[in-house]
Amino acid sequence: MSKSSIHRVLATVAAVFLVLASWAVSPPAYAYDNPDLLPDHPTNIIDLADSLTSVQEDNLDRDLQQFEAETGWKLRVLTQFDRTPGRAVKAFWGLDDKSVLLVADPRGGNLLNFSVGDDLYPLLSRTFWIELQTRYGNQFFVRENGEDGSILGALGSIKTCLAQNGCSVVPGLPREQWILTLITSVIGGIVCGFAAQPRQPGQVVAWQWALIFSPLWGILFIAFGIGPVVTRTSEWLPLFRNVAGFVLGALVAYLSPMLNASSSTSET
Repeated sequence: MSKSSIHRVLATVAAVFLVLASWAVSPPAYAYDNPDLLPDHPTNIIDLADSLTSVQEDNLDRDLQQFEAETGWKLRVLTQFDRTPGRAVKAFWGLDDKSVLLVADPRGGNLLNFSVGDDLYPLLSRTFWIELQTRYGNQFFVRENGEDGSILGALGSIKTCLAQNGCSVVPGLPREQWILTLITSVIGGIVCGFAAQPRQPGQVVAWQWALIFSPLWGILFIAFGIGPVVTRTSEWLPLFRNVAGFVLGALVAYLSPMLNASSSTSET
């Protein structure tokens, strides 16, 4: 092995060692306890990252205070960047099993994190919080709506669900999610149409084959195409479009042999 190769290996080992050493000695952000960053007055929001305007912060503070008085649920907001009070917020706010702490930190891949009290899980499952984080905290949503839009949108969903005694999914149907349900509906229709193509002389619809393939197109259309829509919104237009997409896909797949035969005849 040449000297240059040895130097590269040693440099790589040294870099890996430094990374591991810094990871080992640097505690995560939530492990800090810095009460000096806490405000000197009662508030439901600690905006160290300046994610909210002063008007938004005042309005949200009053709204969360009123929501707690009406429902008993504590909703608190902490935004941070290079400074964080860490565990000191638990005593400052008296966080308990009926509390939700929303932490907004833009340094990670997702803006939002949630610390959820045990009393909320029977109403809002762990999958709800994962969906809430991925919907409102992803970089694309934050880029289009801002950090304030991400925080306010997530809090709005939490309040809506707690006011109606729980949700199985996050309310609302984003456009990206609806497009995905439309695609699965069309694919389900295509599978159903191909399965229903006649395979014997005089047969109009091969319903046996359509029935055999029903688990596949049924999952695509009903579970992935219809289910996410009806559980997240009461609007009829997305549902109508998905049903129309399924029917169109089924017709195109079912009629494709006839269309190919007619085109071949016209060419000859």
